[in-house]
Amino acid sequence: MRGILIDWLIEVHYKFELTEETLYLTVNLVDRFLSRRPVVRKNIQLVGITAMLLACKYEEVTVLIVDDFIEKEMMNTLEFNLSVPMPFVFVKQFLKAARSYKEMEQLCFYLIDLCLVEYEMLKFPPSLLAAAGVFTAESTLKGSKQWTKTSEFHSQYS
Repeated sequence: MRGILIDWLIEVHYKFELTEETLYLTVNLVDRFLSRRPVVRKNIQLVGITAMLLACKYEEVTVLIVDDFIEKEMMNTLEFNLSVPMPFVFVKQFLKAARSYKEMEQLCFYLIDLCLVEYEMLKFPPSLLAAAGVFTAESTLKGSKQWTKTSEFHSQYS
């Protein structure tokens, strides 16, 4: 059920040309909300789009306006905490440190986007997912099998 919701949210994200930060925050809000409150299947899409609207208000310059959402309930459940670490933010920093190039960036973002859909990825810190994405992209494209000292310094992972 979660995977289908996230796939749909990714489509909505692209349709409205929202930022990557908005997408990642949306998924984070959905996961946190679902971990604290049971939701019947018929309301799962409502939770997803409400999370996206909250993320838009937090991340976007222009805000989508839609009525009849469970915004108040979601905000109360999440204790008004929308500021969270996300893999996307770490990836941008790690790629800058790794002196990346366009192809590496695209592969890395693709890899961490795949993590959005997989529920099992929630058990890993966002910084670790980002580091794994950068390492996998770098080793795939450059053939290097070792984490550089610079990347180790910036990510704190060896």
